[in-house]
Amino acid sequence: MGATAAGLLQLLLLVALLAVTSPLLAGWLHAVATSRRHLAVERVVYRLGGIDPDREQGWRQYLLAVLGFSLAGVLLLYLLLRVQGVLPLSLGRPGFEPSGAFNTAISFVTNTNWQWYSGDSAMGHLAQMAGLTVQNFVSAATGIAVAFALVRGLARAESTRLGSFWVDLVRITGRVLLPLSLLVAVLLVLGGVIQNLDGPRAVETLTGGTQSVPGGPVASQEAIKQLGTNGGGFFNANSAHPFENPDAGTNLLATWAMLVIPFAMPLVFGRMVGQRRQGFAVLAVMALLWLLSVLAVVAAEVTGRGAAPELAGAAMEGKEVRLGVWASAVFAASTTGTSTGAVNAMHDSYTAAGGGVALLNMMLGEVSPGGVGSGLYSMLLIAVLTVFLSGLMVGRTPEYLGKKIGGGEITLVALVLLVMPATLLAGAALSVSLPTGRESLAGEGPHALTQMLYAWASASNNNGSAFASLSAGTPFLAVGQGLAMLVGRFVPMLLVLALAGRLAAQRTVPAGSGTIPTHGPVFVSLMAFVVVVVAGLTFFPSLALGPIAEALQ
Repeated sequence: MGATAAGLLQLLLLVALLAVTSPLLAGWLHAVATSRRHLAVERVVYRLGGIDPDREQGWRQYLLAVLGFSLAGVLLLYLLLRVQGVLPLSLGRPGFEPSGAFNTAISFVTNTNWQWYSGDSAMGHLAQMAGLTVQNFVSAATGIAVAFALVRGLARAESTRLGSFWVDLVRITGRVLLPLSLLVAVLLVLGGVIQNLDGPRAVETLTGGTQSVPGGPVASQEAIKQLGTNGGGFFNANSAHPFENPDAGTNLLATWAMLVIPFAMPLVFGRMVGQRRQGFAVLAVMALLWLLSVLAVVAAEVTGRGAAPELAGAAMEGKEVRLGVWASAVFAASTTGTSTGAVNAMHDSYTAAGGGVALLNMMLGEVSPGGVGSGLYSMLLIAVLTVFLSGLMVGRTPEYLGKKIGGGEITLVALVLLVMPATLLAGAALSVSLPTGRESLAGEGPHALTQMLYAWASASNNNGSAFASLSAGTPFLAVGQGLAMLVGRFVPMLLVLALAGRLAAQRTVPAGSGTIPTHGPVFVSLMAFVVVVVAGLTFFPSLALGPIAEALQ
């Protein structure tokens, strides 16, 4: 079987798996979001935390719970990283210095998982398990919880309540993420991913030399890393490392895992608002953008120009031979289309066009299909914006699911959509203007600008992947990008919850002759158009100076 046929078969198999499993998972998530029954173990957790599980919160209380829980996570993880050297299972690794611990703590609490360090040489097993893996679970659950709150705001009428963050957090973690991760971890172990508490072992090579072979609880972290769209790798090579991703089978499983919850969330939305076709409309936009980005990255890498790509049959530089171009390109499009950030190839070695598409995926706001939770609430904001623009064009009152979109609502939407571009462009501009920022670059010219744009897009969108030739461990980038991660995660959450509160307080207006249909192919096309146009108008100048200029050289 040729490489193209094998690649197409892998892509079709991935789509088929998602088509079968996403609706099943959506039913599960819907039950978690709407159930009135508390499990016995959940009641124990609520009692220990002094939580009344039957008392719902307004948007301000929900927000304070999100921020308070996340702040506690940052402080605890920072402390754990600083004192790592005196803890059990540290493998002799010292604690992190302050700026590095600050950056890493924020990175994992914000679901970014940006790593300036090599995990297999800087982290002990306890820090990996009790610090990073725990945050992989709860940061993902936090994103899904905020999405649930926004959907409740759309579904409810004349209400001041959006649910309980604590109940959502416990249920999502215990009922969904833990059992799913256990299943995926077992499958990964069966596929050859390691799972132990061993330290590095010196083994003799075939040539008579010695090599240090690492060990660790990899499969358990790998499972939630992908399912929670986290992305932080146990090893420096991330999903290109054979102990994390041994072959095509585990690569397919990892790609499925990072996509299945984001693609299920729109279907959960349709069930919760009682109009499943609304969920399918949002899903269609996500799927269209994802598929187009996959095909664009594949085309760029398969048709890479130059002597080496022509001899190899494709742009194989920086890619694992055991995986090939198609599996690498699909993974790259998926990891940047979601907020995962895991990599199974060196993105810095992609063609200018291929790397540019990966960068554009993040600049779209990661809505193709986006992170767990964040992808849905970002796409719902696009739906509200599309309704507003459509209403202006045809002279109708903008309404979405029976809720009027007035000045207050569209102001909140606009502010959310401006947060990421402002953070990205300001950070990149400072980094290429100041000597302390430019010292992180490995070269100069369009490719160097793309490296810096990619780094700040990754931080501002809570993605975590990188053009790895960038030296990201400098104090300037460690602190600056840590702040960008905080802004990119929590300012949108604040505005989204404020919007949810406004929508929940409204009376639902019955659909009339002037209501714009928001579930058909025309609206789906308009939403996709709005996503691309907003990103294009915002980022085209920087893209023209970076990946586009490099591609034209």
